[in-house]
Amino acid sequence: MHNLDLILTLTGGLTGALVLGYITHRLGLSPLVGYLLAGIAVGPSTPGFVANRELADQLAEIGVILLMFGVGLHFHFDQLLAVRRIAIPGAVGQSVLATLLGCLVAWAFGWGWSAGLVFGLAISVASTVVLLRVLVDNNDLQTPTGHIAVGWLIVEDLFTVLVLVLLPVLFPGDAAEGGNVAIALLLSLAKIGLLIVFIVFAGGRLLPWLLGHVAATRSRELFTLTVLVVALGMAVSAAKLFGVSMALGAFLAGMVVGRSDFAARAASEALPMRDAFAVLFFVSVGMLFDPMFLLEAPLLVLATLGVILIGKPLAAFAIVLYLRSPLRLALSVAVALAQIGEFSFILAALGEELHILPEAATNALIAAAIISISLNPILYRLIGYFEAEAKRRPRLWAWLNARSKAGLADSSSSATTMEANPRDSAIVVGYGPVGRTLVRLLQQNEIEPVVIELNLETVHRLRAQGLRAVYGDCTHQETVQEAGAKNAVAFLLTSSGMHGSEEAIRQVREANPNIRVFARATYLREVPELRNAGADVVFSGEGEVALTMTEFVLRQLGATDEQIDREKDRIRAELFGGAQTETPWISPTANDAPGTASPSASDEAEKTG
Repeated sequence: MHNLDLILTLTGGLTGALVLGYITHRLGLSPLVGYLLAGIAVGPSTPGFVANRELADQLAEIGVILLMFGVGLHFHFDQLLAVRRIAIPGAVGQSVLATLLGCLVAWAFGWGWSAGLVFGLAISVASTVVLLRVLVDNNDLQTPTGHIAVGWLIVEDLFTVLVLVLLPVLFPGDAAEGGNVAIALLLSLAKIGLLIVFIVFAGGRLLPWLLGHVAATRSRELFTLTVLVVALGMAVSAAKLFGVSMALGAFLAGMVVGRSDFAARAASEALPMRDAFAVLFFVSVGMLFDPMFLLEAPLLVLATLGVILIGKPLAAFAIVLYLRSPLRLALSVAVALAQIGEFSFILAALGEELHILPEAATNALIAAAIISISLNPILYRLIGYFEAEAKRRPRLWAWLNARSKAGLADSSSSATTMEANPRDSAIVVGYGPVGRTLVRLLQQNEIEPVVIELNLETVHRLRAQGLRAVYGDCTHQETVQEAGAKNAVAFLLTSSGMHGSEEAIRQVREANPNIRVFARATYLREVPELRNAGADVVFSGEGEVALTMTEFVLRQLGATDEQIDREKDRIRAELFGGAQTETPWISPTANDAPGTASPSASDEAEKTG
């Protein structure tokens, strides 16, 4: 019966999340809203199917661990340092102000100071998932605004990790006495220090060694399993051996893997499971919510929303403007952070577990999250309107621009260094004979090649030679993004018969719709599939052999160049359904050499391969 409950909970929760997530996405809202609504639909407060809350919580715990592992995996100190002048004081200042406002709300509704502290902290942290989605949808992720907002969230995430570790120490429950808190805090900090030393230094050597040996087997299943074991194993070890939260152990394990050569592959192959369990986490949070609460405590919901939609953005806006950043940047960062999400729920769940937070607080957070996540994309699109309204008030406009007179030069000069290299780049998948030829050809034409390879030794060798190389599978979005697909001019699939070629083309098209895609196939029957997937030009081994043999035989028979070209065009039309396009994939410039690469160059490379 227990097994049946598990299957029903999984099926019901995921099905509801799929349906409502799809509907909210089609409505232009974040799918997170759909996941929370799915939790309400399968929860005990609504009629119909009721999922097993205990099982959902256990599955959601895995989601929390994998979420924290993913945060650590994508955390890079250099990104934070690049925008530290705004992100660090901004995140700290906004978090403090939002926490104080949350404490005021708690005091107004008769809660204790400890409940107010946890409630305020939960309100202060924004959703990484929602923020990234909004930035991507508005093409702002790779701009100074996007860099500062992401750096801001990195600081918030680190602060949240620290809070998750310290809360059980500061509020250990009825068994603790006030005089023992200082000693317990010191002991916990010592344990955290030992854990960091163990994972960062010992794990920094052991984990890459382990992943390297597993990667050498060329088994995707073993690699995926290894990453999951590392994430879950480190989380459990942190709790059992060091007495700290599993979230911290998972975060540190992610940081170690993220510093290795396996970061992109770990993110692309192992973490899709994170998304499934994360969905269950949101569903389990939604199950806590009672819709009648909106009628029972509307003032509490409005007060919580007031902090999130007014207090937090105003604090962020004032801080960014005070640091003499442009008005547009201040508005964008402020609006992007006007929501709460996954870490708010993790803090609230811990607060309930420690008997700090009342049930009303959790309900208010869930209601505020659903509303703020729904409104955030809409508000972000209105930034231009807010700016226009400010322009209509000359005195206000002059004062705001006086504050931001320093402009982008000061506030994000380092952030702009994160922009893509202005030099043209092309992604080459595979470094066999064809890949090597194309890399040499690109370099000769002053185009930077970026190689995607699944052979770790090849990646190390290329990096030693000064070439950009990414270890990972090109069929995953994370890998093509790390290779710089958004700013690349061409994507060259040099391996014939590669499993997942169509998916690789779809992923790079999604990252950059304007990129030119050239693919290699073994057989002519594969050409239509690759073209349908989005390839501009497909070179088939069968077709190229036919063309080469035709040219050779005709020359032996004494045919002229004109006759040979005409016959090759006819055969190309028969085999490929039309002549291969000769449109240049890089706009000619004054510095272009006569031999600038073109599809015909790829043709020659195919023959060489």
